[in-house]
Amino acid sequence: MADEQASDEVSGRPKTLEEAKTWLRKRLRTRAHPMNLVDPIIANGVINRLSGLDGQSWAEEWSRAGDEMRQKAADAETRGNRMEAASEYARASALYFLGRFPCPNHPAKELAARAERETYLAAARHWDIPTKRVEIPFDGRGTEGRKVVFLFRRPEQAAAPLPVIIMWGGVDAWKEQMTSISDAFLARGFATVALDNVGTGESPVKGTPDADRQFLPVLDWVTRQPDLQGERPACLGRSFGGYWATRLAHTCRHRISAAVNWGGGAHFMFQRDWIEASRFPDSYLMDLVETRMRMLGASNDAEYVEYFQRLSLLDQGILDQPCAPLLLVNGKNDRQCPVADIHLLTEHGSPKSVRLFPGGHMGHTPQTLPTIVDWISHHVGASGRPT
Repeated sequence: MADEQASDEVSGRPKTLEEAKTWLRKRLRTRAHPMNLVDPIIANGVINRLSGLDGQSWAEEWSRAGDEMRQKAADAETRGNRMEAASEYARASALYFLGRFPCPNHPAKELAARAERETYLAAARHWDIPTKRVEIPFDGRGTEGRKVVFLFRRPEQAAAPLPVIIMWGGVDAWKEQMTSISDAFLARGFATVALDNVGTGESPVKGTPDADRQFLPVLDWVTRQPDLQGERPACLGRSFGGYWATRLAHTCRHRISAAVNWGGGAHFMFQRDWIEASRFPDSYLMDLVETRMRMLGASNDAEYVEYFQRLSLLDQGILDQPCAPLLLVNGKNDRQCPVADIHLLTEHGSPKSVRLFPGGHMGHTPQTLPTIVDWISHHVGASGRPT
């Protein structure tokens, strides 16, 4: 797809409404994130009606379309048409996702985020491999949450115990957007666990340097499941989530068989010059800084810069530690996350595997996800145990 092969340009300013509409239509034509799951005809109608990029008008337009689709899904369910209901609920969830995109920084977007989760689960209960929502306790500090929520899937006919991969997204793509990745691993005989990245969705914590605490109860849960080979699962972090996959590969190397950083940073991403240069990349529609601030728990721009800088894995002294097998994947022209971080990671600690693809952020090509699945499958082995 031409749009995915292009590099990420940096405009230096927010997009106007008309520029945003052009951006949305282009992404819709090429089926690129965040327009890859939405119905094209319905989405074009919403784009034409958009009157602003403010949270209220943005969320209301997308949510109105989501409400209509949700009603169609409920009607299909009443008629006993499970396949139609699943399809319509999934389409409704995609519309609500856009309603809360890129983050629920307005009450109307909060409502859209809730509806997105509800309709996603409504669709998933009709799938051949259904999704189970799991809540486990979390020992949160102060105002932190007290539970971790994730979505669990396993091929019902596969012989236990199964290899398992734990996966999470970035700052705007959450566990509900991990379905295609989950499907790819399910097809290879894996069970999948999808949760929200630190500071996003239903995550109980904000993006502090030790926020990888939220993943530890999930590792414990997987270990306790008798039908899973959970003593050393694989991990995959998408976009900003790749940062946490890299951290866990070092700090929990004895508990992880292999990890993938797909488009995340390590050090240079968190330096002031990159923070300033990456405020308005063309790969992002709007509110990148606001979305990152929400993830970090920052309340102003000064805190945003300060909190971002303290995430550097180099400054924390982590990168020179040994790590589990780690694959680094990105587009060679990424302007959201510097490719220099990949080169830095190869110069410290254990040897890493690297695959750069054409294009911008995350290097989306038809070969990217299959390459990741093949690499993970190789490292857990045909039986699901590390090789």
